[in-house]
Amino acid sequence: MQPCQICGKNPASVHFTEIVNGKMSELHLCDTCAHDKGIQPSLGKGKFWISDLIAGMVDETVGAESERVGRVQCSGCGLLYSTFRETGRLGCPECYTSFGAQLRPVLRRIHGATRHIGKAPLRDQGRLQQRMEMASLHDELERAVEREDFEKAAELRDRIRTLETTAAPGKGHEG
Repeated sequence: MQPCQICGKNPASVHFTEIVNGKMSELHLCDTCAHDKGIQPSLGKGKFWISDLIAGMVDETVGAESERVGRVQCSGCGLLYSTFRETGRLGCPECYTSFGAQLRPVLRRIHGATRHIGKAPLRDQGRLQQRMEMASLHDELERAVEREDFEKAAELRDRIRTLETTAAPGKGHEG
């Protein structure tokens, strides 16, 4: 059995994996050292906490920027972003708006998009595909603006306008 990485005496019984900025680090600790570091061994024994996974995927910023971002507070429930970063749990629906700038990259990494599309009846597949394409184009447009790639943003804006024109009532097709 692997010895504890801190005390080196007791066998490691708590295996803690953390991913920060895409870099994974592992700690193998005995119960005593894990408790001293504030790691709860019971969370790792057979239970999977999605909030822990999300908390591990939240980007860590550095220095003063980290402190500023950590103090951002939800206008709905008063939750601090730093608390969300620790727990991986949001307090209310307003948190998505209050922490939007910080959550968008995390949601994009987890779901591949920042919009929930959901399911639709088969007869609406044509319109659904068109809405999905529009949502995708809006996401691309948002990313292009964030990158300050204004030529790409203008191209995407024009594609969106063209799709909106064809999607106007009476001009689209019924699926």
